[in-house]
Amino acid sequence: MSALSGSGDDRLGPREGTKLLEHVRTALRTRHYSPRTEASYGRWVKAFLVHHKMRHPAGMGEVEVNEFLTYLATERKVGASTQNQAASALAFFYRNVIGRDITGGLQDVVRARQSRRLPVVLTREEVRAVLECLRGEKWLVASLLYGSGLRLMECLRLRVQDIDFAQREITVRQGKAGRDRVTMLPERLIPPLQTHLRHVRALHQHDLRDGWGRVVLPDSLARKYPQAATQWRWQWAFPQPNRWRNAQTQEEGRHHTHPSSIQKAVTQAVARAGLTKRATCHTFRHSFATHLLAAGYDIRTVQELLGHRDVRTTMIYTHVLNRGGHGVRSPMDAL
Repeated sequence: MSALSGSGDDRLGPREGTKLLEHVRTALRTRHYSPRTEASYGRWVKAFLVHHKMRHPAGMGEVEVNEFLTYLATERKVGASTQNQAASALAFFYRNVIGRDITGGLQDVVRARQSRRLPVVLTREEVRAVLECLRGEKWLVASLLYGSGLRLMECLRLRVQDIDFAQREITVRQGKAGRDRVTMLPERLIPPLQTHLRHVRALHQHDLRDGWGRVVLPDSLARKYPQAATQWRWQWAFPQPNRWRNAQTQEEGRHHTHPSSIQKAVTQAVARAGLTKRATCHTFRHSFATHLLAAGYDIRTVQELLGHRDVRTTMIYTHVLNRGGHGVRSPMDAL
């Protein structure tokens, strides 16, 4: 049992609860989990503690975790993926913070219903209509989502060095589940992307003249290569328009564009295009995969481009091809 052990009857006060969540964040960061995973795991640990009236977690275990996960499925009506995320967060918490493995005891959970929803896919004409309602950086990001099959955060986290114009390739670093992959760079996007990067470089040089121009580096690279943070190749391909200030050091820098600005622009573009489908940024990725399969490309190739670990995940796009529910041509169309 770890140093965070309690008597079992202890209740966590506000300071103790805050300190416990800090231990969770530290455990995640030392194991190189993504910021989004850090945020979601922290929320689930907090929700678990609140649900059990802030009892000390060392005095709880498999029974309380099973009860909480069942509550999520039966009372909160969450989906299977949400329940699985909560289970992963609590298993990580107990294993790496409390010092106890509870995974073997999570057998009596009422499982959330596994729903199977087909992804929303746009036709080529609908993609064109939405893109025509976007301008500048937002058009370029949305075009890359569709043209390269990127997730939104994968696109916004691109660094200058990840874009290879000569090879017509984009390298996605630390994608979903921490995997790298290579996908295509559409030739049509090369001129506007090069123009965009010229503006970004001018902005970076302006920041350097002001004495800043440093970017956040992954993992321990900042310590290993102290000068890398100011180098052009490490800069974000899509930086924020304004510099942020570190309240402690007073240093200024730029993070990548916030995803909400792109999401809002795409939502507005879908409405202006007159679409009745509930299309989002991720819909461009779904459309990318479906259109490649419809064009006759091998499903294994599409799987690699999307970065799916299991080909069964990619198979779902065969059900939304424009030849019917299962990609089969209706006999009515042969009459």
